[in-house]
Parts: sequence; C-alpha cells; structure tokens
Amino acid sequence: MSYYGRWAPYVPVARRKANGVREAQTRMKKGQSLQPVQIAGTKISKTFWGQAWCEHFEGYRDFSNRLPRGKTYARNGSVCHLEITPGKIFGLVCGSELYDVNIQIDALPAKKWKAIRKDCQHSVLSLIDLMRGKLSEEVIARLTNPKDGLFPIGKEMSLSCDCPDYSRLCKHLAAVMYGVAARLDSQPELLFVLRGVDQSELIADAISTQESDLGLEAASDFEGDDLGAIFGIEMASPAKDLPKKKKAAKKKSVKKKASKKKTSKKKASKKKASKKKSVKKKAAKKKAVKKKALKRKMAKRKVTKSKGVNKRATNTAI
Repeated sequence: MSYYGRWAPYVPVARRKANGVREAQTRMKKGQSLQPVQIAGTKISKTFWGQAWCEHFEGYRDFSNRLPRGKTYARNGSVCHLEITPGKIFGLVCGSELYDVNIQIDALPAKKWKAIRKDCQHSVLSLIDLMRGKLSEEVIARLTNPKDGLFPIGKEMSLSCDCPDYSRLCKHLAAVMYGVAARLDSQPELLFVLRGVDQSELIADAISTQESDLGLEAASDFEGDDLGAIFGIEMASPAKDLPKKKKAAKKKSVKKKASKKKTSKKKASKKKASKKKSVKKKAAKKKAVKKKALKRKMAKRKVTKSKGVNKRATNTAI
C-alpha cells in the first residue's frame, strides 16, 4: 500500500500484532503453524550463542541506523513467524502491514569448516557443552571469529524485505536478525543447520584425536560402552562399515577364546608335570627307605654270623 511519499499512519502495537498474526495465519500453508519470537524481559538473548550472534552483526556499521527500531520490534513480539532452514532465514514481521523478510546465507565453505574442526579437536568433547556454550576461551574465540568462524560475513548474506524502506537493513530485517539471536537461546543447533554443517563432527574429531593420542582402538577399548551416553552424541556409522566391524569383533573373540584355551592347556600340563614329580619323589623316598631297611638286615645277619663263628671256635678249642 502506498501513501504517496508520506509515512504510513501510526497503528498501535497491539492492533498491529493482531492484524499481522491474522494475516499470517491465512497465508501460511495448511498444516504449518506459526513460530513467533517471544522475548521475556529486556535482554534479547541470555545465552552464549545468541549474544555472540548479536555482537557479530551489530559490528557492521551500515546496520547501525536501523538496529534500535529492530530491537524494539523484536521485543514487543512483532516477529510473528521465524523459520531457519539450511541457507535461509524467513520471517514475517508485523508493521503497518505484514512484511516478508528473506535472508539468504551461503553455506560455510568446506575449508573453513575443516579448519574449525582441526582447531577444536582437542577441546570439544561434549555436545551438551557445545550447545550450552560451556567451552574454553580458545574454542569460543575460534567459533565466533568474525572472519573464519561460524557466523556469516557481509558478502555471504543476501537481505531482502518487501517494505518500502530501500536501505540494506530495514527495521524489519533487524527485528528478524534479533529474533534469530533469541531463537538460538533455545535451539543453538540451528546455527549449524543454517551454515550447512554437522556439529557432531566436532565431537567425533575430538574422540578420534584422543584415541590416537592415547593409542586406543575404538573397537576394543570402548567395546560394550555406550559412546552416545559418554559424550552426549549419537555415534552413527555407515552401513557398509558395520560388516567389517562385526568381522573384526568376531576375529578378536576367536583369538581371545584360542588364547584362553592355550592358557588352560598350559595350566593343565603344568599340573600334570607337578603331579608326576610328586609321584617320582614319593617313589624315590620309598626306594631309599627299602634300601636302608635292607642294609640294616644285612648288617644284622653279618653280626649274627660272626657271633656263631666265634662260638664254634671256642668249642673246638675246649
């Protein structure tokens, strides 16, 4: 609607919001519900990811003129719908009319993502800590780096709004940008969705790095443990790798059984040998006892014979 170069008449916030929500509901597709941005209190964001997002886009000087009005729109609930999908932010903002806001954001370049993964592989171990922003200062600085971090830079963003304001960032666009910050408070994973990367790869890299540093094998040292419970992620492996892992596990189990059999055989042979030794010792002792007894008997016989010879000799002499 045009007002012939004049500003649109003032509409109270409550009426503007009600009109906008009503119009948005008629425009939404069947089965698709509105996702309004609701901010409690004066702060747009209260968590690490949302605050970092605000600090990032507030750093652009050409955005500064419309930011205060956009923040007011976001606070009073004028963003009646906000949807974040890979490479796209779509919003409906209640102004003098209902305005469509479209923000196209390029996917994070593969080189940047690879560098981020490499730099964070020694520090990020829990998806829960990652989502809550409970990270070391080094990791936080790396992820929020204005040039090489997760946040989009100017040339990676394409902003559009169908309102009559022809500046690069109107108040409706600013309201949506602040709405994204508020949404990241409860769903920080949407930032990774927006940039087209998988946050669980950071944790997987950290796990594999620690395993290699400690000289561990994932299949043997973590066998039977729930890695998802330990590290807060779902360790999904490709289907083609499963048979290999199963075969390796079977081979290891067979080797373990064979080694157990060998050890049991060795123990049995040792027991038999010890029994034989004990039997031989007993037999040797018996033989020694018998020899001693025979020697004693022979000695007694000699003594008796010598006595008989002496008696005969005395009788003959008489």
